[in-house]
Amino acid sequence: MFNRIVGRRIAIVHDEAGVTRDRVSAEAEWRGRPFTLVDTGGIGLERGEKTDDVMTRETVGQVDVAIEAADAIIFVVDVQQGIVPLDREVAFRLREAGRPVIVAVNKVDTSKAAPGVDEFAELGFDQIYPISAIHGRHIEPLVKAAFDRLPARTESSASDEEGDLDNAENRFSNICIVGRPNVGKSSIVNALTQSDRVIVSDIPGTTRDAVDVPFEVETDGVRQKYTLIDTAGVRKKRRVDNTIEFFSVKRTESAIERSDIVVLVIDAEAGVTMQDKKIADKITEERKACILVVNKWDLVGDAVTEARKEQIAERKQKKRRGPDTQPEATLAEFGEWVQGKMFFLSYAPVIFTSAKSGFHLDRLLESIRYVGAQLRQRIPTALLNRTLRDAMEKHPAPTEGNARLKFYYATQTDDAPPTILMFVNRKDLFTKDYARFIEKSLRKAFGFEGCPVLIVAKPRPKKVESIRRANPKAKKKPASKNHPAMKKAAPKKGGKGKERPSRGKRGVGRKK
Repeated sequence: MFNRIVGRRIAIVHDEAGVTRDRVSAEAEWRGRPFTLVDTGGIGLERGEKTDDVMTRETVGQVDVAIEAADAIIFVVDVQQGIVPLDREVAFRLREAGRPVIVAVNKVDTSKAAPGVDEFAELGFDQIYPISAIHGRHIEPLVKAAFDRLPARTESSASDEEGDLDNAENRFSNICIVGRPNVGKSSIVNALTQSDRVIVSDIPGTTRDAVDVPFEVETDGVRQKYTLIDTAGVRKKRRVDNTIEFFSVKRTESAIERSDIVVLVIDAEAGVTMQDKKIADKITEERKACILVVNKWDLVGDAVTEARKEQIAERKQKKRRGPDTQPEATLAEFGEWVQGKMFFLSYAPVIFTSAKSGFHLDRLLESIRYVGAQLRQRIPTALLNRTLRDAMEKHPAPTEGNARLKFYYATQTDDAPPTILMFVNRKDLFTKDYARFIEKSLRKAFGFEGCPVLIVAKPRPKKVESIRRANPKAKKKPASKNHPAMKKAAPKKGGKGKERPSRGKRGVGRKK
C-alpha cells in the first residue's frame, strides 16, 4: 500500500513476515499538497511479552517513534485473516497515542471478500475503508480521509517551503551511504543525526530497504539540507541466497543512481577488500561524486600507534620495505595506501572515522559540503581554454603519421558530474592516456576534488554548409548588363576572312 500511494517501488514487498524493519519514508503529493508517508514494520509483540529476538524489539521501537511523530495514522488489517490478537494490540497502542486513525481493510480484491469488512468495527474506530493495494482499488478515498484528519498548513510553512525551493544553496542533496555488510553504515547515519533513526546490530544484513533520513546542518548561519540514504550491505553475488537480499541489493544500486554524493564505507580492520572495489566500480560506472570513509578507526588506533613506533625504528636502521608491506601508520600515509588500492577513485578524499566514538565525524560533514561545492562549480570558458592551451603546450598532443591532434576550444556543458566538451580536428587522435593527462591538468587548476570529470572530444565538421540556401520558388532576377552572358558575342568571320555585317532588326534604321 505504501508503494501504491507514493507511486514508486520503494519498500520491498515479500510474502515473508517481518521484511520491513526500519521506518521507510518518502515525499509524495496529493492534489497539489505535499506530504511525507512513512512505512513501518509490523508489531509482533503483545503487551508485556518479552523476546530475545533483537530485530523484533528494534522494529517495535521504530514503530513507536513513528506513531509519536505522525499527524494521522493508517491502520492496515487483513480481511482474509480477520481480527487476530495482534490487531487488538495495535488498536490499543493507537488509542493510547491519541492520534487520528483510519482503518484500511486490505486485500478486498473481489466482492466475495466485502462482507468481512464489517468485522473490523470491533476494533473501535469510526472510519473503515475496504481497499485492495495490489490492484489499486479505493485508494483515493482512503488518502482523502487521511488528509481530512491532517492539521491545516499555515501560510508561514508554505512560504518557507517555497523559499527553500527558490534557494539553490538549500536544495536537498542526496548522500548515499554504501558498503559491505556490517561496516557501520547505519551507525554513521545515527551518529550524524544524533538519533536512533535506523536499526543497528551486529547481525549482518540488518538494513534491507534504502532508508531516506532528512538531515540539516547549519554552518556560519547558513542552513543546508541533506537526505542521508542508508542502504543494505552488498555481498558477493554468489552469496546472495534469497529474494529479499536480492531486492535489497537492487535498492542499493537504485540509491546510488539517484544520489549526488556517495560515501563508501570501508572497515578499518579488514582493509580494502575485493568487494569494496566492486562497489567502487558501480560508483564510477554511474559517475557519482565519492568520499571514502575508513570506519571503526577506534579499533585499530592502539595498533597503529605501536606500528608507527616500529616503523620509525626501521627507518633509523634503513631497512628496505617490500611491495607486500602493510600500510604506513600515520593517517596521511594510510590514506595514500587506500587511494593506491582504489586507484580508479583516486580523486575521492579519504576520511578516517569512528561512529562509536564520534572521531572525525565533523570532518566527514566538511568533506560533504566541500565536495558538494566542487560538484556545482562552473569554469568560465576563457579561463578553461587558457588552462588547456598552457597544458597542451607543455605536453604536445599525440600524432598518427603526419596527422597531429589539433585543439580549437573547449567549454563546460554540465555539472554533476563536470562535463568538458573539447572541439578537436580528429576524435580518434584523442587517446585515453591524453584524456587522463587533460583531466589531471584540470584537477590541478580547478580542484574538482571528489568529483569525476567527464571529458568529451568532438571533431569539428570539415565542411560548413551555408545558412543561405537557394529557394526554388523565388523569382529569378534579371541579369545585369555587366554579366558575361549579356556581353555581345564576337562577330563571325566570312569565307574570305571578312567580317559579316550585322543585321539589324527589320525596319530599324532603314531609310525610305
